[in-house]
Amino acid sequence: MRATILPCALAALLLAVPGGALAQDMLIEGGPIYTGVPGAPVAEMVIVEDGRITYVGPRRGQGPIVPLGWQVIDLKGAALFPGFTDGHAHLDGIGAREMTLNLEGSASVAEAMARLEAWAVAHPEGPIIGRGWIETHWPEGRFLTAADLDAAAPGRFVMLSRADGHAAVVSTPVLALSGIDAETVAPAGGEILKGPDGQPTGLLVDAAMGLLRAPEGYSDSPAAPREVYRAGFAVYARYGWTGIHFMSAPWGDVPLLEAMAEAGEAPIRVYNSVTPDGAAALFASGPRSVADGRVVTRAVKMYADGALGSRGAALFAPYSDRPDTTGLMQMTREEAVPVYEAALRSGIQVATHAIGDRGNASVAEWYAEALEAVPASERPNGEDVRWRIEHAQILRPEDYRWFVDLPIIASMQPSHAIGDLHFAPARLGDARLDGAYAWHSLVDLGVIVVGGSDAPVERGDPAIEFYAAVARRDLSGFQGPDWRPDEAVDRMTALHMFTLWPAYASFREEELGTIEVGKRADFTAFDIDLMTAPEAELPNAKAVLTIVDGEVVYRAEEATSRP
Repeated sequence: MRATILPCALAALLLAVPGGALAQDMLIEGGPIYTGVPGAPVAEMVIVEDGRITYVGPRRGQGPIVPLGWQVIDLKGAALFPGFTDGHAHLDGIGAREMTLNLEGSASVAEAMARLEAWAVAHPEGPIIGRGWIETHWPEGRFLTAADLDAAAPGRFVMLSRADGHAAVVSTPVLALSGIDAETVAPAGGEILKGPDGQPTGLLVDAAMGLLRAPEGYSDSPAAPREVYRAGFAVYARYGWTGIHFMSAPWGDVPLLEAMAEAGEAPIRVYNSVTPDGAAALFASGPRSVADGRVVTRAVKMYADGALGSRGAALFAPYSDRPDTTGLMQMTREEAVPVYEAALRSGIQVATHAIGDRGNASVAEWYAEALEAVPASERPNGEDVRWRIEHAQILRPEDYRWFVDLPIIASMQPSHAIGDLHFAPARLGDARLDGAYAWHSLVDLGVIVVGGSDAPVERGDPAIEFYAAVARRDLSGFQGPDWRPDEAVDRMTALHMFTLWPAYASFREEELGTIEVGKRADFTAFDIDLMTAPEAELPNAKAVLTIVDGEVVYRAEEATSRP
């Protein structure tokens, strides 16, 4: 693909537009415009008509005469990019984070419990639900316990999910209501942590969370689902995202999201990968799309293992800092392969969560088995299935071949690497870091690497994700010894990870992902030029303009540029 430059035809194009042009017709100028097309020059002007790009190129003379009714957007030095898409996030969790106890950034057990205590005072009735704590950098050096929660919120029903969503700590009333005691055996794929006295500490990992019971009348939604999604949409439009690949989208919420899109309440694009309970129904219906592609549902999300931080990621060898475990597989070959085969026959994409090296290798082998069992002639998509592994976080280098040969899209989250660098070496040991967060190695092999955030596990800020991809350092600039700096990527690659490659992974690269004539007018503008600014400044970039289908869905109150 290449940028289309039409300087000679520009005047004629503008004069031909009737005076009654749609409100979404616009001209954008006043800052660098990065098309995302390799080798293309930085453009100076973009013209949009009826939601599509009709011109991208240099500014002519003093500027064209703009037809009546058009919007003229002056970037004021801000940098414009193809619309950024979060290739892996949880829209419901993003909205819920705005409405529940948020423990993100807690610096210690003491601080987390101070927040809980304050929340309990401000919300004296009902259960307390929260998320976002992570113990790996706490001075106490331990997980939260039921005793911590009981002291901060005596007698209350409290459930606080770890940041990765693969573990939760609950209060004693929850343990009692759920019937979890010293004799309780964790289900396959789960773990109940117990103290020296054999009693549960209150922390449950992965499948063990399924044992939890709630009081009568309790709902884990902090508000009506529509309000939760509205909150998520508002946050993401403000961050500059024009689209989200909604992983583990509840099958029951798909009609609501579609209705919101039809009603004009979905300001950004949603690509749904639904929970396994919706797989059979989606296979029967086939891909779904509403509101001119604003909400598309054509994938199912499966889980192979847990997370690294809670030691649920499935490894071939034991954890270096806990030799008694190799992690937790969440499904077996016998469970996975029939679902994969059914997906192939129905034209539905598969996205499978796999973090540990054993989890990734298992999924790749199961993919290969299903692809061999269902020939291309029996698949609506033929050879073009575009299956994904979500996270692909810890790989054995010899397993890179699966991503090339099958092929498999690697859907990865750069911010995980700059958070995990503080504990992953202890979990894995040095040797296994060779295949950890290996963006550059996979890209060099021609693998499509989709960038995402996994919000609300991470903040969900595109500037932080872009920085993480190119710097491979935490937000203080720390990288640590032997954190494989060569796995960082260049800025054009990082741009593709959040624009063109998510478009490809959702089968929409012909209309999204770059700024080219004929494509949909999805743009993100930042007050910092991500392609030229010093590396350390990148996380501070703020979106000043978010445009979807030629409609401004977010504009900063004061869109000023930085030198």
